[in-house]
Amino acid sequence: MELSRINSLVELFFKKHEEISSVFDRPFLKWLKDDKKEFLTWSQVETKIKILSDHLSKNLSKGDRCILLSENRPEWLIADIAIMSAGGVTVPLFTTYSEKDYEYIINDCKPKICIISNNAQFKKIENFISKEMKVLSIENINDKIESIQSIFDKSFQQDRLENQLATYQKIKRKDLACIIYTSGTTGNPKGVMLSHGGILSNCEGAQEILMSLVKKSNPVFLTWLPLSHSYEHTVQYVQISLGAKVFYAESLEKLLPNMSIAKPTIMTAVPRFYQNLYSKISFNFSKQKGFKKKLIEKTILLGTKNLNKENLSFKEKIENLLCEFLVRRKIKKQFGGELKAFVSGGGALDQKIGEFLNSIGLPTLQGYGLTETSPVVSCNIPDEIKIETVGPPFKTNQVKIAKDGEILVKGENVMLGYWNMKKETDEVLKDGWLYTGDIGEITKEGNLRITDRKKEIIVSLGGDNISPSKIENLLCLNEKIKQSFVYGDKKTYLVALIVSESEKNKKEIEFYIEKLNKSLSLVEKVKKFKLISEEFTIENGMLTPTLKLKRKKILEKFQEDLEKLY
Repeated sequence: MELSRINSLVELFFKKHEEISSVFDRPFLKWLKDDKKEFLTWSQVETKIKILSDHLSKNLSKGDRCILLSENRPEWLIADIAIMSAGGVTVPLFTTYSEKDYEYIINDCKPKICIISNNAQFKKIENFISKEMKVLSIENINDKIESIQSIFDKSFQQDRLENQLATYQKIKRKDLACIIYTSGTTGNPKGVMLSHGGILSNCEGAQEILMSLVKKSNPVFLTWLPLSHSYEHTVQYVQISLGAKVFYAESLEKLLPNMSIAKPTIMTAVPRFYQNLYSKISFNFSKQKGFKKKLIEKTILLGTKNLNKENLSFKEKIENLLCEFLVRRKIKKQFGGELKAFVSGGGALDQKIGEFLNSIGLPTLQGYGLTETSPVVSCNIPDEIKIETVGPPFKTNQVKIAKDGEILVKGENVMLGYWNMKKETDEVLKDGWLYTGDIGEITKEGNLRITDRKKEIIVSLGGDNISPSKIENLLCLNEKIKQSFVYGDKKTYLVALIVSESEKNKKEIEFYIEKLNKSLSLVEKVKKFKLISEEFTIENGMLTPTLKLKRKKILEKFQEDLEKLY
């Protein structure tokens, strides 16, 4: 399928369904939380999309917004495509937003329809729904709210459904597909307007990389990152383009047992997931002794050499085969045994973590992007991984580095703008180029390397530019440190908040920071720290839904504690 010839995300689904059903109807979507239900097949999903689209079209005009508030489940994808098929624009909401965020977004985008999954989600937005808004629920809630299941049960005559297809055929690539509100590490979220063509061009770039991993079989995905996140939202359409089988995970806590059931070939996640994975595996490795310990050390050493394309001696090749059989194969089995690649995005992956995971048999491809680029700009290529980079830019977009080092992106994948925010749009979109706010460089191999975040740089009293996230990532490599926050703007030295389970860990953490400081430059050294037990979470407002630190919120609560360290 030539994605460059497809006009919309809706057309992508229907064309792929035609291609698949011409052979036989294949399993498509399954929610592991609802284990009693069988897979929905491609044909069943198509029928449900047609029925829901026909129903929505009675209330939606072209361009009308439709809120979608639900946990990951098959109905999410069905609703998303049905909304666009009816001419609407999907506005996905995180289930973890604060009340203030829900109120702001609903008032900002003024939706015609709100689709919610259940009563728990309905209660979150109930106070902000006006009489003009129609509410639909996925599960049965009460007699006043119509459920999607009841719409499916009533069904429609096939000829009416066929007429509905004429609507999606009018959609063009430049038309608005969705408004995805950014997490908002500072201030209110911004509504990023993404086009059908923008997301399709992203799928085209991703397909080129992933096809080498799924040459002879249809890939299996296990989805756990919220579908309201721009990264996973686009991954849905990559899955469709590849004709994949998709499992929706129960929760982050049940991810490993879910992997054993789903046996995914590809999994996408944010750096925090890989950081936790690194900590757990490293901790288990540290408990090994004797031959097992030596075997693990050899596995990591030879795996890293392979990753860096270093030549192995004949003896090392034999040793590496043993490591493959005795260590890597067992690790892979814990993740279902079929994993071809983890794909990391949504933030910077620490180089040490990337090297470690690749060396022990868990191929990890780091990519780069932002919501404003639909969202991927670049990604490492299997068998050509340069772990210190985020890979070469997709062929569907252009990347250049400004004089001050800022990364600029141009292409169909770049957003149409921020909803209701012309001033903010004009600040980042200039002559078709998106000013990303990230600092980077292009390597001689043509890969993109991210070196800093322009807006998050700490400027010391001496005028030195320091990246707090780099130091925070290094601190969190210690298993006793759950989270960290580095502070020191306009100060003579850096200090940190360290989240740890117990005060008893203080001496060990002190020793680790002393050791870490030896590998850092003078201005990057952490001179003092305060141990805290309260974690930064989405619930307390100190993490975004994509698990990034809300620096402003953390400072509001802990600035006095941090200042006492000077």
